[in-house]
Amino acid sequence: MADHTFRELETAAYCPRKLYYRRRDSPPDVPAEIEQIRRLACEYDRLMTEDAALLSAPIEPDPATVRERLRAARDRLGMWDALVTPAETDVYLSGKDARGIAHKLVETDTGAVPSLVFAGKPPAQGVWEPQSVRLVAAAKALSWERERPVEQTFVEYPAYGVIREVEVTARRCGQYRRALRIAESIDGPPARTDNDAKCEPCEYREQCGVRTRSLRSLL
Repeated sequence: MADHTFRELETAAYCPRKLYYRRRDSPPDVPAEIEQIRRLACEYDRLMTEDAALLSAPIEPDPATVRERLRAARDRLGMWDALVTPAETDVYLSGKDARGIAHKLVETDTGAVPSLVFAGKPPAQGVWEPQSVRLVAAAKALSWERERPVEQTFVEYPAYGVIREVEVTARRCGQYRRALRIAESIDGPPARTDNDAKCEPCEYREQCGVRTRSLRSLL
């Protein structure tokens, strides 16, 4: 069995110290609000055509913006139907180094590729680095199972109506390997991060001992 989960590698890329604390806890249940957002990833056509469905959905921007973004994604992506109605959902993958869940397997001309669905806010372009590591982990695990290259993935932020293709590039593979080395090397609490922005939302902030500074104190 692969040693690490996709989530562990994502956390290693975000903050090694957070991974250390997470490993000591039982895996948390997925909050109901996150599950609700993830379900939107299979309801894009309804969100574009049914006003009631859109208005009741747990979205962040205004409904018109979400609908406009979804329509733009539909026009841009060549496999919209396969993305909206995937061949498989919540698929467990186990590769040489990592294992975890791909929220969708999307059929393309070269075979199935993974798509991961995130409840949070997307960056202005591309994908956040920890999430990129998780995408590469899923692609490599699928490649290991199917014995063929997987060089493309999708990332979805349904609460924002954002869907993007993400290529498995050499740079992203380098980020993945770095996260893998971090995950393999942790046997005690790593050094605290200097990035206060990472600490603010962290559930381990109090026991970690990182003191975040307010904007007032920085000024």
